Amino acid sequence: FALFSGFTSDDLIQYLTYYQIHFLLEFMKRLPRFSLGIGDRFGRQGLAQLRAFIKLREQTGVVVAPVWNKSNREHIFMGTHPQSVRLEADITVQALDWNLPYFVDADHVAQQNVEKFISSSDFFTLDVAEFMGRPSSDLEIEDFMARHAYLLSPVEIEGLESPITLTKEHLRVYLNVTLAAIREAGKLYRYIRGVKGHDDFVVEISVDETVTPQQPALLLVILAAIGEERIPVQVLAPKFSGRLKKGMDYAGDPQVFARQLDANICLLRDAISRYDLPDSLKLSVHYGSDKFSLYPFITDALRRHHTGIHIKTAGTTWLAEVVGLALSGGEGLAIAKELYGRALLQFDFLCQPYQASLEIDTARLPTAEMVSQWTSEQFARALRHVPEDPLFNGNFRQFMHVAYKIAAKMGPRFTVQLEANQEWIEPEVMANLYDHHLLPIFGSLGQMEA
Repeated sequence: FALFSGFTSDDLIQYLTYYQIHFLLEFMKRLPRFSLGIGDRFGRQGLAQLRAFIKLREQTGVVVAPVWNKSNREHIFMGTHPQSVRLEADITVQALDWNLPYFVDADHVAQQNVEKFISSSDFFTLDVAEFMGRPSSDLEIEDFMARHAYLLSPVEIEGLESPITLTKEHLRVYLNVTLAAIREAGKLYRYIRGVKGHDDFVVEISVDETVTPQQPALLLVILAAIGEERIPVQVLAPKFSGRLKKGMDYAGDPQVFARQLDANICLLRDAISRYDLPDSLKLSVHYGSDKFSLYPFITDALRRHHTGIHIKTAGTTWLAEVVGLALSGGEGLAIAKELYGRALLQFDFLCQPYQASLEIDTARLPTAEMVSQWTSEQFARALRHVPEDPLFNGNFRQFMHVAYKIAAKMGPRFTVQLEANQEWIEPEVMANLYDHHLLPIFGSLGQMEA
């Protein structure tokens, strides 16, 4: 009581808020430095996926945490439930004696669908895209600007070439773009915490579903709003320049991406101390699958900044499954061909939800009749992402990426083939994760991690 006797009410609130934040940070679940998000739409490749992580640890000494993820949209299409992802992850780590961190991500959840994920997930990617650009009231904006008046003076960020300078007009525009979205993220985080009764989970905030990349000044405002909402965010997914297409390499200038990555890392490092955010805060690269031209720049940035990253690779396991089916020949190849033919008849339906991450030249898609004549090798080489292979067809690969809905409608006819041909499928799944993703990004970082 003697300690508090001289406190004003504002002093007391500030004091208690400080200790509440540090109490939460101490007991929340922490995401390790390196993590990789993996999808498994049919829930049958957990063993092959985890073996890739184990191989990386054994071959290089680098530990990357697997994060199984499946969005609400995918659950609806597949007729599955979030608990199935938790079950797959738990059974897999038990079977292979993985005693290191792993997570189950409620991928791109919002207020209307988060409830079903809460009991089975310990990682939540908060999707507030629909609130981006929603104007805030003048009073909210004025109050925020008054509380963060320092934003109107040059803000020095270690690692950036020049201070961030905002005019009042710029700050007002940025707040109208982002404040409502971050407020919604705060509500969603508090709702999850309230239902769980604790903070023993990882929070990711996704702001990548925008038309243009966030420049450093805008990202600083976003981080200020996150800090004010007291969200213990550990992963932030910003928008980067260029096209990050599904299952394809980066379309854009890798040097521009590298500069943005550097600036964003510097901003997050500054935000940790400036806004009392978790020291495990790191960037996430969404649509990170197969971005071969970016991986050297990501590895270099991780080494130079001695920082971590989360890469999300949902979807490529499904493609590896189809490659394996094709290689198996017989019924496996037949059902892969049938799948493609049926998918072509529903091209618009399949592609429409993914327009922002697809770039398919329909003139370069093979006809169903052409594919029906392919050998196992022709089908696999057209689909497997080996750009130098003259048979590789990026348009075919992108379309097959979204054709999983047709496979789901086939029901047991398709899943029976998955089960029957695991000897062909598992090596493709493991090689896809290990050779194309884990090893190129993280394989040389063993000394840094230690």
